[in-house]
Amino acid sequence: MSIHFGTDGWRAVISETFTFHNLRLVAQAIADALNGHDATPKAVVVGFDTRFLSDRYAREVARVLAANGYQVWLTRADEPTPVVSYAVKAQGARAGVMITASHNPPRYNGVKLKAAYGGPAPKSLTRQVEAALVDNERRARGPNLMDYDRALAEERIRRFDPLPAYEAHIATLLDLDTLADAALRVVVDAMYGSGRGVFPHLLRGTRVEVHEIRAELNPGFGGVHPEPIPRHLHALFAALAHGMGQVGLATDGDADRIGAVDEKGRFVDPHRIFALAVDYLAGRRGWRGAVVRTVSTTRMIDRLARQYDLLVHETPVGFDHIAAHMLREPVLMGGEESGGMSILGHIPEGDGILMGLLLLEMMAAQGAALADLVDDLLQRVGPAHYRRVDLRLRRAVDKAAVTRALADDAPASIGGQSVVEVNTRDGCKYLLADDSWLLIRPSGTEPVLRVYAEARDPGMLDALLAHGRAVAESLL
Repeated sequence: MSIHFGTDGWRAVISETFTFHNLRLVAQAIADALNGHDATPKAVVVGFDTRFLSDRYAREVARVLAANGYQVWLTRADEPTPVVSYAVKAQGARAGVMITASHNPPRYNGVKLKAAYGGPAPKSLTRQVEAALVDNERRARGPNLMDYDRALAEERIRRFDPLPAYEAHIATLLDLDTLADAALRVVVDAMYGSGRGVFPHLLRGTRVEVHEIRAELNPGFGGVHPEPIPRHLHALFAALAHGMGQVGLATDGDADRIGAVDEKGRFVDPHRIFALAVDYLAGRRGWRGAVVRTVSTTRMIDRLARQYDLLVHETPVGFDHIAAHMLREPVLMGGEESGGMSILGHIPEGDGILMGLLLLEMMAAQGAALADLVDDLLQRVGPAHYRRVDLRLRRAVDKAAVTRALADDAPASIGGQSVVEVNTRDGCKYLLADDSWLLIRPSGTEPVLRVYAEARDPGMLDALLAHGRAVAESLL
């Protein structure tokens, strides 16, 4: 069976590959793989998002796990991935299964597998799941199933609300007094995802006025991808333009990613949110720890780290690499360019809810609008102009071979700036003398060349992207 777990689980098109039959096989493989782990108790948390049939898919996973002797904690309603992930740790469970396709188009659904520590399952575990799938298919072994009503009656499946435990936990990470007195007006765009209702709930009793949009249940996501990037946030831009709030926050389909819009109608991307948070946590709160960023994330982080004498780790793309650092050392903050971020004291999991609340706290504590905070940041550690483009190729290419070739044939300069470093941590990245950079990452699964660039001025950004496009043309 061609089911593979990528950097954040298994995703497929509903009714094509993502079917009840295949999902039961995956659930059985998860049950088999977890049997080799001695964590106690033998329990699994199961949650789901707002996608088509996600609640039914979650019930099927619960039925399989219960039939395999697991105590299953099944959420009563759709929940954000970080809330479900925290529940894994809070319940002392062996693992968590989240039914979601995150920010993917509406026709997709998927499975995210969470480890006992509340973060992405390590590759060692997902490989065991894939091996169990192959072995079960070879032996023609189908999934164990238990009647759902019987499982409920025998309490092998227990419905529960994971939000109270999550709320109590994040109260230890945020300055609640500052938030309580914050006379802010915020528009929250849930993008029809499972982050809906969470911000109003967590900010009840404060002076923060929350206006939530696109919060009703709509498995088709209004015809847009539930990804908090400018081309999908027209509703949020319009709400702010009509004076509904001073700041806009947007979470993706399962609320593990964050994007923001300031009062001037400017999109504040995850790079700037990441840098603002590092600056605030280290500079105002005085927190210490390493900073972990993926290879495709802004160098503003490095400049801030030098200012505060913090160690920086650069990782391949994927929050699982950030999680690995968070599990073995104190990490002030970890994040990636897609908007997944976490901070010291939290689970090693991207959390759009926590980061949105922290952004509001920054504004309240510093008595400044988001636009002013961003402008000040760019004046001190910028400028930083960033863009990513995905270039289609005629055929898939060998990622490792292309990366080696790009490194071997590294240019001496781009746009008049010398190339001072080349790394192949994940794709090929050229670091230039002025701290600009270009990253070229061939996809390992589809004919796409991903080109990321950051520069000190727009002209240099154009030069970097032009070089990336020239590489794509050479691969045609």
